[in-house]
Amino acid sequence: MSQKRSIFEEVGETTTPRVAPKGGMIDRQPKGARKWVRAWLIVLFALVMCMIAVGGATRLTDSGLSITEWKPLAGAVPPMSQPEWQQEFDNYKQIPQFELINPDMTLSEFKGIFWWEWSHRQLGRLIGLVWALGFFGFLLARRMPSGWAPRLLGLGALGGLQGAIGWWMVSSGLGGQMIAVASYRLAIHLGLAFIILGLIAWYALQLSRSEGELLQARRLGERKLFGMATGMMHLGFVQILLGALTAGIDAGRGYIDWPLMNGAFFPADALNLQPLWRNFFENPALVQFDHRMVAYLLFIFGMVTLLKARRSAHRKTKAAFQLMGAVLLLQVVLGIVTVMHAAPLHLGLAHQIGAVLLWVVIIRARFYARYPLAQSVREGIK
Repeated sequence: MSQKRSIFEEVGETTTPRVAPKGGMIDRQPKGARKWVRAWLIVLFALVMCMIAVGGATRLTDSGLSITEWKPLAGAVPPMSQPEWQQEFDNYKQIPQFELINPDMTLSEFKGIFWWEWSHRQLGRLIGLVWALGFFGFLLARRMPSGWAPRLLGLGALGGLQGAIGWWMVSSGLGGQMIAVASYRLAIHLGLAFIILGLIAWYALQLSRSEGELLQARRLGERKLFGMATGMMHLGFVQILLGALTAGIDAGRGYIDWPLMNGAFFPADALNLQPLWRNFFENPALVQFDHRMVAYLLFIFGMVTLLKARRSAHRKTKAAFQLMGAVLLLQVVLGIVTVMHAAPLHLGLAHQIGAVLLWVVIIRARFYARYPLAQSVREGIK
């Protein structure tokens, strides 16, 4: 016989306890060690930044050809005795740079350029080791976030390719009448370094939020602003390559007046080489002119993008683009100062580090345009 029910009992009332609603399917997926993978990527990011800075110093001090052999493992140990140092120096004496530029160099002076190149290669080995320990460690511990293994494996593959391109670049300066590495190979080497750095930065930003948060944020993304930020990223990359060409042939030290070049807007000797295409890679006048013009274009486009970002409804997105604009202005000013002082080591390095910083803040602003950070109504009013 059924129990009596109160006339005041709610229809459908039951004694069965209710179960709290669960999150969506994305949030129910195993997250892995997102914060630890992100921390590992930040370590890699810092190491790659150091690698780019040391690489710049290696180029500006003409140290890149001091080690004439590629020994990925054995080369990690520097010369430990006087005969070993002498052997390294004798190897260097066989290349054109010594014969044509440094015939009076002493062993003590050689050690100065040797340590720059050795440090550069050693950083490359360290980056490879840190990547391998982190990647395989997370994989074996089953703490790799879902879907991230292919992307992080790709980073390692690009790092290995970068090492091979580095030797391809160095080998270009070991024969013929070359006194430095080929500038276009230097541009490829530096360009790939910035690609790796950019991917690490993007991945670290993505791992700062859950997959569910990213999916929700993407629905609020500002497509037009994201497209403009993508254009900034591409144009910035072109400028990085032009900067590498400029450094590769010391084009930044030949025309030190500004805003003109040797008293003219377009230098008279900018198209002297034959065939014509060689001027874009080997003529200091045209290479520096191109670097200047793209800098102006990047600055103008950056300011237009910043004006667009000021109308964003998201406070963090506006702040990201404001930072991008400030760094862009600083980099333009630093570039002018560098060229007007004939690109000394300290200014050349500062300009290259500025390029790294600008590259990263452009990528960060692009990320916030794609994945705005949610804010309360109260924050929006402020």
